Amino acid sequence: MSEPFAWRAGGCHCGGVRFEAALPSRVEAQTCNCSMCAKTGFVHVIVPESRFRLTKGADRLAEYTFNTRVAKHLFCADCGVKSFYRPRSNPDGWSVNGRCLDTVDGLELVIEAFDGQNWEANAASLSHLSKEHA
Repeated sequence: MSEPFAWRAGGCHCGGVRFEAALPSRVEAQTCNCSMCAKTGFVHVIVPESRFRLTKGADRLAEYTFNTRVAKHLFCADCGVKSFYRPRSNPDGWSVNGRCLDTVDGLELVIEAFDGQNWEANAASLSHLSKEHA
């Protein structure tokens, strides 16, 4: 039997961009040492498309891409915070920044290190995170 999901809200610093992600009470998350994540402190909580919704601020999002231009890094154009983005490793889902959730009360974030400096060799280990689980 699968664990139920609860919708958890989050957003950027100024509140102009808001999202919700449906998460179980125990969540697998990653820290990454790639050039982007190491500078921003992003904590990846990757969810399938169906478990993410943007609730406010689509018009405030600015996009940044680099290297292969597959990942869509989305930032609030006002405060500059990246609270979620479309990851290259999981283009069928979203990576929510665990640090941008309004609260982690009742949520067990199991944070593991991900070697993004060697992304090509390690990316496949994340592919299951954006898949629907029964």
